[in-house]
Amino acid sequence: MKDKIFYSVCFGFIFGVLLRSFLSVNFYTAIFFALISFSLVLFFLFISKNKIGIIACVFILAFSLGILRFHATDTVKPSIFESHLGQKMELSGIINEPDIRESNQKLSVDVLSESRKIGILISTDLKNKFKYGDEISFFGKLENPENFITDQGKEFDYVNYLRKDGILYVMNYPKIEVISHGHGNKIKSALFFVKEKFLEKMNAVIPEPESLLMGGLILGEKSSFNQALRQSFVNTGTIHIVALSGYNVTIVAEWIIKIFSFLPRNLGIGIGIFAILLFVLMTGGSSTAIRAGIMAFLVLFARATGRNYDVARALVLAGIVMILINPFVLAFDVSFQLSFIATIAVIFFTPKVEKYFMWIKWKWLRDIVAVTSAAYIFVLPFILYKMGNLSLVAFPANVLILPLIPFTMMLGFITGIFGLIWHVFAVPFGYISYFLLHYELSVVSFFSQVPFASLSIPNFPLTLTLLIYAYFIYRLFGKNIKKFFVLN
Repeated sequence: MKDKIFYSVCFGFIFGVLLRSFLSVNFYTAIFFALISFSLVLFFLFISKNKIGIIACVFILAFSLGILRFHATDTVKPSIFESHLGQKMELSGIINEPDIRESNQKLSVDVLSESRKIGILISTDLKNKFKYGDEISFFGKLENPENFITDQGKEFDYVNYLRKDGILYVMNYPKIEVISHGHGNKIKSALFFVKEKFLEKMNAVIPEPESLLMGGLILGEKSSFNQALRQSFVNTGTIHIVALSGYNVTIVAEWIIKIFSFLPRNLGIGIGIFAILLFVLMTGGSSTAIRAGIMAFLVLFARATGRNYDVARALVLAGIVMILINPFVLAFDVSFQLSFIATIAVIFFTPKVEKYFMWIKWKWLRDIVAVTSAAYIFVLPFILYKMGNLSLVAFPANVLILPLIPFTMMLGFITGIFGLIWHVFAVPFGYISYFLLHYELSVVSFFSQVPFASLSIPNFPLTLTLLIYAYFIYRLFGKNIKKFFVLN
């Protein structure tokens, strides 16, 4: 009964947030249903003793609370900014971590208005170097962000993509003046400093474009990819390897555990968890990295203890906490969605897939192939729906690349860490990393040039995507779902 209540609360809350993400629901209507369902829970709990009634009303109560949580986050835009839309105005604020691109940089600036922070995304050139915590004054045309059509013909919901991070407006190439420095959170400033040094030391040993790929693999730093390189990854179905997700972090942590397998088991797992903590630090402690770190920790715990059922509850709870903190991530954060799907694949789908690779004699290689294959199969429908690109060379490209990705990521991680200690220590690992990265980029380049390497599917049906995942869920959790609806 406790499990049924737990999952009713969790999934009721999730569906409430999901509904409110796309549909406007009257605030008082949600309050009304919350009060009614709470009253019915008390009635069924203390008077009627009806288990079905309790579970149903708990679900409706959680559903209503999900709507209310999103409603609380979805605040109204400030009237003072709305009245200046399309006009030039001067503002000041504090910079979050700059996002350096190939030809420009993006600055997310927190501006204080009406006693709350409003995010404005500034696009500017690369002439000036800005840092997290800089206070700037800027003068330019204030505009609303707009959705756009991707190269694959998909409409990208840019408005909500920015809104999930609190960014409500954009300003292109304004006049910027740095007023002062050091206004950010001290801990985050230290973390960003470590990340910058980590990348600097790693890039000193590994040249471009190989260093760009390494940054994408272990830190999700793919913003500096040029358009041709990014499109090559998309066309070969390998873009997922540079997405910052729990899957990537898990790979690094598991390899580190294998390296220290000669130590007592619990100590090896502890070192793996420590590696996850270091990863979060390397990325500057961003919310994306924290989510990936949580997912990776759950995978390690499941694979170390074999207690997948307990981890299933922990995974759901972790997702609920993340959604509770920021309801926008459920429907509008691709990184969160990819992390969740890939983590489910690694924990639950890998054991189903592994039996097909028993012909591989080396267990370490069999584990890697099984994990990467399971993850790729599981995320493929999601990638088709979100990116609208079906790669016809994805299977051979992934088979030739994925088994080497864990080793490559581990070497990159070690290269950066050793580089922070002493450059000489990093050189040998950097050279080995370079050859692996060069090989992987060569495979991507070769298959991207194959005629008809990919097909554009701009309208891969959402219904078909949901049906595929419904089938996956039924195959993986069918027995548990049936038990859920059996009262005992």
